[in-house]
Amino acid sequence: MFYRALRFLLSSLTRVFLRPVVTGAELVPAKGPVILAVNHLSVIDSFLVPMMLRRPVSFLAKAEYFQGGSPRKRLVGTLFRALGAIPVDRDNSRAALASLDVAGEVLDRGAAFAIHPEGTRSLDGKLHRGRTGVAQLALEHKACVVPVGVIGTDRVLPAGARFPRRHRIEIRFGEPLYFDRYDGLTNSLPIRRAVTDEVMYAIMELSGQEYVDSYHKRSNDPAA
Repeated sequence: MFYRALRFLLSSLTRVFLRPVVTGAELVPAKGPVILAVNHLSVIDSFLVPMMLRRPVSFLAKAEYFQGGSPRKRLVGTLFRALGAIPVDRDNSRAALASLDVAGEVLDRGAAFAIHPEGTRSLDGKLHRGRTGVAQLALEHKACVVPVGVIGTDRVLPAGARFPRRHRIEIRFGEPLYFDRYDGLTNSLPIRRAVTDEVMYAIMELSGQEYVDSYHKRSNDPAA
């Protein structure tokens, strides 16, 4: 109850401060395993998208956000948990595999999970090639994928900025993508790439970004 009330408060404050234009939220299935595949322009994307839906959405956040005994760190950890964040150790060599395992557990409960297929945020504003983890999750756990395009969040909190600025943003939810036709082909690398590319194309149409068919290198920015 506490986390639900805190989430409602944060969502309300976000809507008042940023006044996001949200379209297509009704397209997100109300039940069953759902993957929200979101482009990544700013560190706030992971928190912003779940707040625009009535349905709870889980996402991964760096473990250090949940660690430490200072009042500030405890507050941050509480806020993150209220928004559905799950801590993950990004410095661990097995972090990528562990992240997929955590996401799979969420989906197996019939819940919703948000992921950035690019793997890290775009510093050039372009949409980069997606990593196939999104396809692996969709195929292994029989989840539909809802593409999401966010616009303007890089103006609200650019790389290196400490405080958000007011700027018009849009969040566009697309039609759910179903991949039942690939049942039994989870281990096929060409199929996983085809599914990922289909998801990225849908995100591109929603975000209006220029697509670059290469992976974006991870930023050294600790907030990335």
